[in-house]
Amino acid sequence: MDLRHVRTFVTVAELGTVSKASEHLHVAQPALSRQVASLEEEFGLKLFDRVGRRLVLSSAGTRMLADCRSLLVHVRAVGEQAQILQRGDVGVLRVSASPHFIEGVFPEFLHNFAKHFPQVQVRLIEAVGAEALAMLERGEIHLAQSAVRVVDPDDRRFASHPLMQMDMLAACHPRTRLGKDGAVDIAQLAPYPLLQPTRDFLIRRSFDAACRLAGFTPNNVLECRAPHGLLAMAEAGHGVAIIPSAVRIHRYRVKVLRVTLRQKPLSEPLSMLYDKRRPLPGYATVFCELLAQDVSKAFKLPRGKRQPA
Repeated sequence: MDLRHVRTFVTVAELGTVSKASEHLHVAQPALSRQVASLEEEFGLKLFDRVGRRLVLSSAGTRMLADCRSLLVHVRAVGEQAQILQRGDVGVLRVSASPHFIEGVFPEFLHNFAKHFPQVQVRLIEAVGAEALAMLERGEIHLAQSAVRVVDPDDRRFASHPLMQMDMLAACHPRTRLGKDGAVDIAQLAPYPLLQPTRDFLIRRSFDAACRLAGFTPNNVLECRAPHGLLAMAEAGHGVAIIPSAVRIHRYRVKVLRVTLRQKPLSEPLSMLYDKRRPLPGYATVFCELLAQDVSKAFKLPRGKRQPA
């Protein structure tokens, strides 16, 4: 089996057309079409149905796609293992993270990591939830920062390294009459315009679920992926921003309150996820350990105390 043909099949399936796959792989369209035809002949299966200008996976192609992806992951893992054995502490570490985590954690942490592994280049990619898991499965990244609950407990493909407990916070203009002793019950937020992350963030889905338990529908006036956008609007008095505790808030003049439901703080455990089928370089494990130490010190909020506005 020619691995080029397998890679072509997976790329066409993911992008939907031979022309897009041709641009992505830098291979002429006729050559790609021949590769797909050769793979179909080898398998004895029709992998695609043509619908207009698009190629749609056949039922057989859908079933073969997962196996072909796994094959490419294993092939890449073998190559990476050889590079790890050759290079030792030299290499590239590809990590995905949420925009909140990238802004709040990595600017300072990467300097700390570089002191231990100066010859390792860390490449960051913004991704959250299912998008990050898909990148792990395709072998595009080594590590994915994520909430633990993103992974189904029955999914045996991924393992995790614990990082921190992410608290849910509400940030508002300092003169807003809201909260007591550094906390606010989620039901008290019902009358306020809310500034929220988009629904691809677990913190947003958790907040919406807590609102349902509290018996109200949130009045969302802004949905934004960028934490500084939410905080800037809150600082200007346009509403209450719902943010995770990983966000750095010191640049904004806002009052910060811990969000609770029935007197219990709302929080989510965070972790670094990795694909157990692929070998991790030694510096990736150290990266997770150092990151866990760093965030546990930087973002732990004292219970029952108010963070300065």
